[in-house]
Amino acid sequence: MEIARAAAGLFVSRGLKATRAEDIALAAGIAPRTFYRYFATKEEAVAPLYAAGAQRWAEAVREAPAELTVPEALEHAVRYTLVPGRGVSAASWEWVRTLIRLAGTSPALGKVWAEVCHTSEATLAQVLTERTAASSRTPASESTAESTSGSTAESTAQNPSGSTAEAISDVVSGAAADATSAPTPAPDNVASPYQRFTAAVAGAAVRVAVESWAVTDSPPTGRQGPAELALRNLRALRGFAWEEIPTEEP
Repeated sequence: MEIARAAAGLFVSRGLKATRAEDIALAAGIAPRTFYRYFATKEEAVAPLYAAGAQRWAEAVREAPAELTVPEALEHAVRYTLVPGRGVSAASWEWVRTLIRLAGTSPALGKVWAEVCHTSEATLAQVLTERTAASSRTPASESTAESTSGSTAESTAQNPSGSTAEAISDVVSGAAADATSAPTPAPDNVASPYQRFTAAVAGAAVRVAVESWAVTDSPPTGRQGPAELALRNLRALRGFAWEEIPTEEP
């Protein structure tokens, strides 16, 4: 992750075109050949940062209280991951904005962003599969996820610093902790084609919200912030069949 942080810091401060892979290696304290051992291009170096945010979103859905429906769990995850101060500080969201803007102007970086989003959909599909399976066998009163997610939010509270390194660290630290504590999916919980479809719908609602916010100068809070835009997109899907309805064989 240190290489990813160094790359993001240089992309933000110098610009993508002005940054070489050798510059990233120097900033990360490694040799250029070591850099190329992990990444084929300079753009790929920030993939772990993009992935960290996507992982945090999926884990928030997983850890949402068991009694919540799928759309409720998705909205819960949005509030947990996209509201500044709960998981990522407002200052860090400005670095997120820059990195996503760069993905929109660079085909190479856009490809990295798209691949991360696609992988995130697969992860979310697995999470939705687990929630569906758990809801069919676990009483709602046994859920303790709310207290767990609440304590996690407190532990990743707002970073007051505006420095690139600390802001980027703020973005990924919570995701790393969530990934470490995440339960191992049951091997028999394989996402169905419909669950993959619903994951793609949910992922698009959030991705488009974040991308739409990133191209503006709106603050990360308020009605035009990423959280409110994502919630608006999800609410537009009310009536959508989030759980697969069995069909009779012809």
